[in-house]
Amino acid sequence: MQLNTTSIADRARRRIMRRLLPYLFGLFVIAYLDRVNVSYAALQMKSELSFTDEVLGFGAGIFFWGYFLLEIPGSILVEKWSARRWIARIMISWGVIAILTGFVQTKNQFYLLRFLLGLGE
Repeated sequence: MQLNTTSIADRARRRIMRRLLPYLFGLFVIAYLDRVNVSYAALQMKSELSFTDEVLGFGAGIFFWGYFLLEIPGSILVEKWSARRWIARIMISWGVIAILTGFVQTKNQFYLLRFLLGLGE
């Protein structure tokens, strides 16, 4: 009887992983691209907004401070909310902040949005 229960659990786990891992991998790729997207836009930002390498570097670094600050509290909140609601919240906040980044005019706005993006993720 124990062997049968174990095999059912293993099959269920494999089925869940087979369906969930491609989705999670896609989210990981999108999140990674989001973290490094400043480097893709650096040339335009330097010419149009007069950003220096220091401004871009600090903006990239401040993202991780926001990310670091809410990593543990975010994990606790996932247990209180459902994972589905939490991932939806992350995707919505990520999208809104990414859109707002396109309207940045000053380095302080850039810093604020990068920090908020870190908090949102």
